[in-house]
Amino acid sequence: MLVTSLFFLWGLAYGLLDVLNKHFQETLSVDKARSALLQMAYFGAYFLIALPAGIFMNRFGYKKGIITGLLLYTSGAFLFYPSAQMASFNFFLLALFVLASGLTFLETAANPYVTVLGNPKTSEFRLNLSQSFNGVGAFLGPLIGASLFFGNETKTGEELNSVKMVYIIIGIVVLLIAGLFWRVSLPEIRESELVSEITQDTKPLFRHGNFTGAVVAQFFYVAAQVGVAAFFINFCTEAGISITNSKASYLLSISLLLFTVGRFAGTVLMRTIAPNLLLTIYAIISILLCFIIVAQKGWLSVYALMAIFFFKSIMFPTIFALGVKDVGHHTKKASSFIIMSIVGGAVMPYLMGRAAEIYSTAIAYTIPVFCFAIVAWYGWEGYKTK
Repeated sequence: MLVTSLFFLWGLAYGLLDVLNKHFQETLSVDKARSALLQMAYFGAYFLIALPAGIFMNRFGYKKGIITGLLLYTSGAFLFYPSAQMASFNFFLLALFVLASGLTFLETAANPYVTVLGNPKTSEFRLNLSQSFNGVGAFLGPLIGASLFFGNETKTGEELNSVKMVYIIIGIVVLLIAGLFWRVSLPEIRESELVSEITQDTKPLFRHGNFTGAVVAQFFYVAAQVGVAAFFINFCTEAGISITNSKASYLLSISLLLFTVGRFAGTVLMRTIAPNLLLTIYAIISILLCFIIVAQKGWLSVYALMAIFFFKSIMFPTIFALGVKDVGHHTKKASSFIIMSIVGGAVMPYLMGRAAEIYSTAIAYTIPVFCFAIVAWYGWEGYKTK
């Protein structure tokens, strides 16, 4: 339960990210291109810090890795206060990078820890259950940001007070949770004893086909996840059915709720359907939904776009769990590489944005088709250990 709370914490941080983007455009007079540096700072931290985080935990264990992540999270949250005082966008980027570095430690530790904290045969179920609370945090983040960051119609520096308040509260809560982890005795699992089938512990990490396939599949999944959401409002407002920005935002919140519901529903389905098979089915359905989006069929295409959120919900945790399965003492390092592949989320919005400028936003949704095809391949064949 304590480890699962971490999933909620980084979901909340991610949920606030896109709201901050728009808020800083208005309060700090930052243009759209420069505001995208927030995403670069966020996902860049995952790429740069994941491997050092894995090395750290390989030496000091899961508990110290989690506590380090929580303290970095707290530090980044508290840095939002001087950033707001100075009204400095560059300082906000630094604060967000520190905060995301903490999240990288948490994801690098918590994802594999949940998979090894029990029977290897049910690792995918446990990780999907914990990741469901990540969806809850991601859903609540925009609601909190929208109500507090946009509550004042004036565009003065005073509006940054709401940012200070939110992140100070978050920092205090995270610091208290770090204290709980410090006091609680966590079992330090030896992954080399948890290989569920043939002992493969002597193999080099990159000889594990399920791991190398997971790195590739996770890169393309996160690319699709971020890309699909990044242009959601653009697609809805350009669909020719009189959807305003505010209404599109409301539809996005419903889609995030579908994402959360999908995580819980997928966790239940994995009791009867093999995780890799469910992953393949959901990826194929997502491909078909993308084709409906590209066809520009008015409300039908909008509903298809919303439905993708439900079907992509189980992909990250399932790919992750399949990727670290049976890699033995390489588990922490394997986790680092899979977390590094989150950098796909920094690549896809740019590619889809270029396609949207040259052709149309609808045409841009052909790019996630390729990404979901890679995910479908991994669930069907790529996850297998040769």
